[in-house]
Amino acid sequence: MTSTLFDLTGKRALVTGGAQGLGRMIAEGLLKAGASVAITSRKAEIVEQAAQDMRALGDCTPFVADLSTPEAAVDLISGYRAHTDGLDILINNAGKTWGEAIETFPDRAWPGVMAVNVQTPFKMVQELLPELTASGASGDPSRVINIGSVAGKVIEPLQAYSYSASKAAIHQLSRQLATDLASRNITVNAILPGFFPTSMTVHLRDEDGSPKGVLDNHIPLKRLGRPDDIAGLVVFLSSRAGSYVTGAEIPVDGGITGCR
Repeated sequence: MTSTLFDLTGKRALVTGGAQGLGRMIAEGLLKAGASVAITSRKAEIVEQAAQDMRALGDCTPFVADLSTPEAAVDLISGYRAHTDGLDILINNAGKTWGEAIETFPDRAWPGVMAVNVQTPFKMVQELLPELTASGASGDPSRVINIGSVAGKVIEPLQAYSYSASKAAIHQLSRQLATDLASRNITVNAILPGFFPTSMTVHLRDEDGSPKGVLDNHIPLKRLGRPDDIAGLVVFLSSRAGSYVTGAEIPVDGGITGCR
């Protein structure tokens, strides 16, 4: 039983922003579990190289997509449908942030962040409902996993006002979608990552990768997240092991939210 509980062989997954950072950690985890994975990035050279690298783990297909508008999401899905028949797992990971002091935080920092972090995930689900509904079954639902943030749950010293607001919004949107789509055998959950070694946390890490400065005493487990930490949770939610979980907000943050 244990050998098949987390097996994703035959499952088809789409990971937005899957060429770099958290998205790549997630995509690699899904591939290792047996899924075929489509990934996206705004830049062709980045997504194509990432897909080439990850083909050592399994079937990985690149798509170029700048998911800053609903129209771009529709175009991505059109390209995906031309290549792959059906979808079992949708990971809405692509995100955007903006950090600046409150005195100078600009109006232009709001529309783009809210579009990428909230509107696009909704549009992806809306447009892919035929595929997700077709592949969902009682006991083996289709999965939607939205990548939120601890910044949308607790107050973090980031001064990223539109980002934290957008992440709180995607958490609530996930619960609403979970309620509305349960009857279609589609589960929807939100994962709330803490601090991981990505381009967004370079300034918060020492040369050896350990947290520094503001994070010194901020993370109860005294380390940044590792690829297996986020990938393992995604695989759990995507597999038979997580088939009875929906509407959940699950932190993977070393205790930032739970130990306060």
